[in-house]
Amino acid sequence: MAKRCEEIWNKCLQIIKDNVPKNSFRTWFEPIVPLDIQDNVLTIQVPSTFFYEFIEEQFLDLLKKTLHKVIGPDAKLEYHVVMENNSHSDKPYTVKIPARDKTQLVNRPVQMPLDLETNSIVNPFIIPGIKKVHVDPHLNPEYTFDNFVEGECNRLARSAGYAVAQNPGGTAFNPLFVYGGSGLGKTHLAQAIGIEVKKQMPEKVVLYVDANKFLTQYMEATRNNNRNDFIHFYQMIDVLIVDDVQYFAKKEGTQEVFFHIFNHLHQHGKQLVLTSDKPPVELNGMEQRLL
Repeated sequence: MAKRCEEIWNKCLQIIKDNVPKNSFRTWFEPIVPLDIQDNVLTIQVPSTFFYEFIEEQFLDLLKKTLHKVIGPDAKLEYHVVMENNSHSDKPYTVKIPARDKTQLVNRPVQMPLDLETNSIVNPFIIPGIKKVHVDPHLNPEYTFDNFVEGECNRLARSAGYAVAQNPGGTAFNPLFVYGGSGLGKTHLAQAIGIEVKKQMPEKVVLYVDANKFLTQYMEATRNNNRNDFIHFYQMIDVLIVDDVQYFAKKEGTQEVFFHIFNHLHQHGKQLVLTSDKPPVELNGMEQRLL
């Protein structure tokens, strides 16, 4: 049975390889391990929940067509997702997840929170008479995907970032949270997403802001009684990129306002990209609801 399972998966891989870019195949399909085939149900093991969500989001149609061709019209797919073990054992365990039906995927309606043609608000980036088309994204033109050095350590992050850039707000990665040590390319990757979005969808409002800049703007807005304008400005962004969010730690007022901005954008199908030098679980001094 194991040999038959492997043979079937290898046939699937041959078809998939001809239909996806080489990098995507290497990143998303080579790590998959075929486990079993019973009653036309193929079981595969993937290395994480993140991995499973990405495959379901980006490659579900391709997988369905491939399985139907190799196994037959009644073919089904089942995942075993490797999970972190919270017990004393270091051995990982797996969770069984059936593949989703494509008909269950629903696109959320996108609405703008403000009528920007009739509402003039204070822009913390000092552009008077704000309209959507006048928002400077504050992106470094050198930080593109073409200039991003890809390796084993960041291939997964780059692939997720590129998927977000092609369909902001429409993938499983919203928010996209990128973390890692200083100098490893978090800012480059985050800005590359913004640059690619502006290239593909110039009408989208993209904004990159460092967390310290956000903090300063919020304090100035509070001092000048412009807190609502500050919130409204950020609520109109289509792709908001916030760098080094660890600096929000222990800043209760800033966390409060960012929570409302975050919630609004997320609920309206807008994309959030966040970077940090630590994973969320290690961000001390952050409100639980944000984590």
